[in-house]
Amino acid sequence: MTTFWQKEVGKNKQRKQHIAIANLYLGKKTMAKQAKTLNQNELRKVLDYTATRKHSLRNRCLLYTTFLSGMRVGEVASLRYCDVVNEDGTVKNEIRLIAENTKTNEARTVFVNDKLRKEFEKYIVVYKPANRETKFFYSQKRHSAGGGFTANTLTQFFHYLYKRSGIDGASSHSGRRTFITNLATQGVGVRVLASLAGHKNISTTQSYIDVNDDMKRKAVELA
Repeated sequence: MTTFWQKEVGKNKQRKQHIAIANLYLGKKTMAKQAKTLNQNELRKVLDYTATRKHSLRNRCLLYTTFLSGMRVGEVASLRYCDVVNEDGTVKNEIRLIAENTKTNEARTVFVNDKLRKEFEKYIVVYKPANRETKFFYSQKRHSAGGGFTANTLTQFFHYLYKRSGIDGASSHSGRRTFITNLATQGVGVRVLASLAGHKNISTTQSYIDVNDDMKRKAVELA
């Protein structure tokens, strides 16, 4: 016969199992939470803050690189001056990312549009390292062997930039997500988006797209 205490032990065991399942579910939900995509007003807010700080041209260029190229933060951190700037001092139309600097370990081409080219041109007016192998985006350790940001330090940079700009929920991934979402809003196909983002599976790209009211307005106009 089952005693009262055995029943209570059984109930406690069941409660613990329910709590564990709930914690696991909540943990997965938290992990699944994606970086915030920014609208034009929010981006302007970050740019206005950037303009008041040291290294404003570098920081502005860093910000636009993530919003206009869709590169991952590690890919941005890996850029060398020679990857972006030709020997004659002009900005390249295409940036070649070597396999070892991409998350998927596959080389790909990043296309530089006119707006991003202009941001690069403004930046290289004030930053012209003697060694073209130097990191494109210098950090406080610009004179050290590395000479620039790592993926981790650049991630922290964006965290504090958004935080101090008053943008909640944004991270180093926000520019990339905004890039993909903006192109999707303009009707760019998911296969093209996947190629630009360096995704192996289009399902990954689809998860990056933040459905917004502008998308829905355009969709109903097609009906």
